[in-house]
Amino acid sequence: MKKSKILLGVAVIAVTGFFAIAADHMDAPAVTGGSNDITDFYAFQGQNTNNIVFVTNVQALLSPTDTQSAKFDENTMLEINIDTNGDAIEDLVIQAIPKDGKMYFFGPIAPAQTGLSSTVRSTGMASNVAITAPGANAIIATNAGMSFFAGPRDDPFFFDVDQYKAIIAGTATGFENPGTDSYAGTNVLSVVVEVPKSMIGGSGKINSWVETKRKQ
Repeated sequence: MKKSKILLGVAVIAVTGFFAIAADHMDAPAVTGGSNDITDFYAFQGQNTNNIVFVTNVQALLSPTDTQSAKFDENTMLEINIDTNGDAIEDLVIQAIPKDGKMYFFGPIAPAQTGLSSTVRSTGMASNVAITAPGANAIIATNAGMSFFAGPRDDPFFFDVDQYKAIIAGTATGFENPGTDSYAGTNVLSVVVEVPKSMIGGSGKINSWVETKRKQ
C-alpha cells in the first residue's frame, strides 16, 4: 500500500480481523534513508488475545554496517492514529518520540487536534524504553498493561524486486515460488507498542494509520 510523503510519512490500514499490513520500501529522495521514511506498518492481535500490537518500521534497507550507526531522528515523532468509529478521523493517538537513547511514548489519548499537525500529548499515559542497541538482546518495557520496544530488527518484509521489474517490463508473467527475497540481510528501525484492547474501545473494528512528523 503506497504512502504519501510530503513533510510526513503515512501508512494506512483497516483492522477487522487479527492481522493487517502496509508496506513501502521505495520512496521519494526527500524521505528515503531517514527515520521519517516508513517501510512497514503492522497491526495484529497479540499473543494475549486481549491486546492489539502496532509495529512501525522505518529507515529501509540498512546493511549490517549501516545498522551500527542508524539512529531514530530526535526531531521526528512517530504517531499511530486510531479511528474507532469508522469516520476516517483519528479518535486516539499513540506518539513515540526518541530522546537521549530512549523512546518516549504518550497515549493512547485523544489528539489535541486531528489532521496533519500534531501536538505532543504529554498529559496522557507516559512510558519510555531504552532503545535496543544493534546486536543486543531486545529491551522491552511495560507499564499499565502496555509493552514497548524500539530498536533495529531484521526487515521482515519479503519481496522479489527483480521479478517485479521483469513483470512490469513484460518479460515475466508472474512471481516465482518461492522467489528471491531482495531485502534479505537488511534491517529496519522498529517501534512496537502492545496495547490492551480496553484502552482503545470502539465497535470492534478500527482503522489505523501511522505518520512520521518533523518538529517545526
